[in-house]
Amino acid sequence: MPEPADVHFLETAATLVPSGAPAPPGGLTGERCLELFDAQLGSRHLDLAARRLRAQGHGFYTIGSSGHEGNAAVAGALRPDDPALLHYRSGAFFLERARQVPGRNPLRDVLLGLVAAAEEPIAGGRHKVFGSRPLNVIPQTSTIASHLPRALGVAFAIERAARLGLDSPWPRDAITVCSFGDASANHSTATGAVNAAVNCGHQGLPLPLLLVCEDNGIGISVRTAPGWIHAAYGSRPGLAYFHADGCDLADAHAVAARAADWVRERRRPAFLHLRTVRLMGHAGSDVESSYRSPAEIASDLDRDPLLRTARLLVDRGVATAKDIVGRYEAKRAEVMALAEQVAGAPRLASAAEVMAPLRYDAPGGGARSAEGEPVTLAQAINRTLGDLLDERPGMLVFGEDVARKGGVYGVTRGLVRRAGAARVFDTILDEQSVLGLALGFGTAGMLPVPEVQYLAYLHNAADQLRGEAATLPFFSSGRYRNPMVVRIAAYAYQKGFGGHFHNDNSVAALRDIPGLVIASPSRPDDAAGMLRACADAAGGEGRVCAMLEPIALYHARDLHEDGDGGWLAPAGGTVPIGRARTYGDGGDLTVVTFANGLRMSLRAARRLEAAGVRCRVVDLRWLAPLPVEDLLREARATGAVLVADETRRTGGVSEGVLTALADAGFRGRAARVTSEDSFIPLGDAAYHVLLSEAAIEEAARRLLTSPR
Repeated sequence: MPEPADVHFLETAATLVPSGAPAPPGGLTGERCLELFDAQLGSRHLDLAARRLRAQGHGFYTIGSSGHEGNAAVAGALRPDDPALLHYRSGAFFLERARQVPGRNPLRDVLLGLVAAAEEPIAGGRHKVFGSRPLNVIPQTSTIASHLPRALGVAFAIERAARLGLDSPWPRDAITVCSFGDASANHSTATGAVNAAVNCGHQGLPLPLLLVCEDNGIGISVRTAPGWIHAAYGSRPGLAYFHADGCDLADAHAVAARAADWVRERRRPAFLHLRTVRLMGHAGSDVESSYRSPAEIASDLDRDPLLRTARLLVDRGVATAKDIVGRYEAKRAEVMALAEQVAGAPRLASAAEVMAPLRYDAPGGGARSAEGEPVTLAQAINRTLGDLLDERPGMLVFGEDVARKGGVYGVTRGLVRRAGAARVFDTILDEQSVLGLALGFGTAGMLPVPEVQYLAYLHNAADQLRGEAATLPFFSSGRYRNPMVVRIAAYAYQKGFGGHFHNDNSVAALRDIPGLVIASPSRPDDAAGMLRACADAAGGEGRVCAMLEPIALYHARDLHEDGDGGWLAPAGGTVPIGRARTYGDGGDLTVVTFANGLRMSLRAARRLEAAGVRCRVVDLRWLAPLPVEDLLREARATGAVLVADETRRTGGVSEGVLTALADAGFRGRAARVTSEDSFIPLGDAAYHVLLSEAAIEEAARRLLTSPR
């Protein structure tokens, strides 16, 4: 069935004659207009090819850029060394950016993505994205503006790298461009990122960020309220506002150039409101006529940016109607020929190929013992952070209250004096922006160590880890990575203080993120070694690491009796990722645990031993990757395993541990004891739903007396 946008363009373009209208201002030469028109034509025919490939069973993606081809003008107003994080309707931007860098074949690259070909040069067949390392286009899959916090971070990182004298992938005067749709502009992620950008400017912090809202007036089938984008962003203090008709190439180019120059010169954020249309529906399966009137659809066809550019070329005497149609059909032939070439291209053929960017080879060897005076968990983390800051000039520590106050629990105390305010600094109270800064710093080659004050607060921003950090190496075949160590004050047992938001034991949202390294230290020596291991993995392998620090153990000093100092240990040493630690060599029972559960299990094991039950206690230390080899060895040593899990019964760590045992064919007795599937209430009521020492003892006796 003919595509109406295709038919309408050909019928109308064939009738074009010079109108006698004066040349528009802005200095867009005829030659330059033809270059941008070529990008627009390529983008349109990629959309048509996508639908044809899909109909033939070769393609898998039909969300196109038709109606948004004016973003070629934005690319034309920027430099190819300006980092770009693009909206998924940015085909013309990508093609024009590629034209500026010799040796590219962007049409073929995009088509390879449409057919999920393994040779596609950015995602390797894992997704259709606009991305390229040589083009400084950081790949994004976002459809809800979740890439805006990263864009904020990239812009911030350009300036911070220059201030610290660090190497950066981008020049000192580069600016960051980030495009998104009008519907996505309403998402909390977008509004939070814009707020953070304006806040930076308010504080006098340079932030060269150009936000481009491509406003087609509709999100799938839901209309954006008329005038809303201008009302929301047109007069916001601290955010320069520029408006252009994205269907008018000359106007879009002139305004985009002014906006880019403004950001480059002033190092402040700006908002470019680009009014566009959406042609060919939301995607191939979308039936626009079910929610839009024929008059609306026809009106958008008349505003087709390709048609407007064709009129401009004819009016300027650069091309005739016949030339326009000829260029259009020549581009169709070029794209369709490439589409036929790639239609049968090999795809990813195994799970190993699909998961290659997520692979992590843990370093060999065992742990190295720490030496020095015994310290608490908080002191061990503090000293290790200080040492790492001394050793790594590109490392930054930041978050809410981490600098002047030194953290809510004093874990970062003194670090700002040690490393300076450019490397240890406070942020606004917005976890999405905190992690967005980390995403930007990591992409710029630095080592960010952000702090999230409480595990419950992370859930407000979990998609920045899941949808942005973890996916970047996956959807760029490892060409882009997000080195990052997120420190999170976690778990419960604060003696009833704070209720749910300060006592959260939900880790399921982290444990199912592919490739994420999750450290969960209990003791000071382990915390120091695990933090160093995470820094090494992030800095050396580009890994995304999360370190869950048990708040209730930060300042613990004793183990069995008051004053015994049994929870103090020297800071230092190394702890290989994915290796557990075993306490004792009892042959009756293996207790598998982590975090607060370790202290409770060691105390429970002492009482069980007094009753004649010989235990060994295994501290997992790493929740991802789980230390399966160590787990199996210690389980087989006793033939009886009790998992003492302070997280919830549903979605908790014990599910993964027992599954690992079953997968490996463990045939001994196994059971688990966990906290309840409940939020953590205030006060002493918390202990009705949390794992306890008494519960561990009771579960151990029940397991050992149960039939095999």
